[in-house]
Amino acid sequence: MISPNVEAFIGCDSPLEEASIVIFGAPFDSTTSFRPGARFGSSAMRHESFGLETYSPYQDKDLSDAAVFDAGDLELPFGSAESALAAIEGFASDILESGRLPLLLGGEHLVTLGALRAAIRKYPDLHLIQFDAHADLRDDYLGVKLSHAAVVRRAHDLLGDGRIHQYCIRSGDREEFLFARDHTDLQKYGFAGLEETCRRLHANGTPVYLTIDLDCLDPSVFPGTGTPEAGGVTFQALLAAILTVAKTQVIGADLTELAPMLDQSGASTATACKILRELILAMK
Repeated sequence: MISPNVEAFIGCDSPLEEASIVIFGAPFDSTTSFRPGARFGSSAMRHESFGLETYSPYQDKDLSDAAVFDAGDLELPFGSAESALAAIEGFASDILESGRLPLLLGGEHLVTLGALRAAIRKYPDLHLIQFDAHADLRDDYLGVKLSHAAVVRRAHDLLGDGRIHQYCIRSGDREEFLFARDHTDLQKYGFAGLEETCRRLHANGTPVYLTIDLDCLDPSVFPGTGTPEAGGVTFQALLAAILTVAKTQVIGADLTELAPMLDQSGASTATACKILRELILAMK
């Protein structure tokens, strides 16, 4: 039988009607402030995923036993951040309203805002957990409020104080750290306090959206990103943190800022694929 040439992430080819998780890509990097290329991250993860096994020895789970549908990449207008965000929001909203969990593949970190808007509409008491090298709390970047450098500040516009939990943060201007002191739960350099935060969120039945900017990893582990920052975490530390967050009521998640051509060895893409496999299995 001749089938269409549709490339899904390995093991994520369940029929939509059977799926509990829907993967979709947002190939957008129009506000990238340093090195572009994250628009190619989602397609690279799909293509390179076939170098992975579907089985995770870390969790003793297999993607072949999961029910995951890969919807492919959205077609986004590169000239308009707001139009791109509206398309992402609409698609994520459809997934949420169908009772499924959206898993967004970036793209630059601004794409998170589209999915977050949809999630907040369905879950007004939502909390955001962010793994990232950068605070992303600028009110604007060069006068532009819709920027990957301002995405968490825009999230704060929606969520308010006490509902944003930031980890691995090691870069930002002084004003961002001063803002965080009064308005967010920011932990520098690593995952200190994550377990206690997740225990509290779980006990309260609080819905959680998890956003992972892959530059939370150290550049020695993950150089293929637009704005690498020394002093990041290891793969093992990130995996442990994902498994901790998975104990809460995660209703959506994303993985952003892989720029595959910035690491010609392919190691960054391979690392992103493995993190995505573990994230899927942790949430299933």
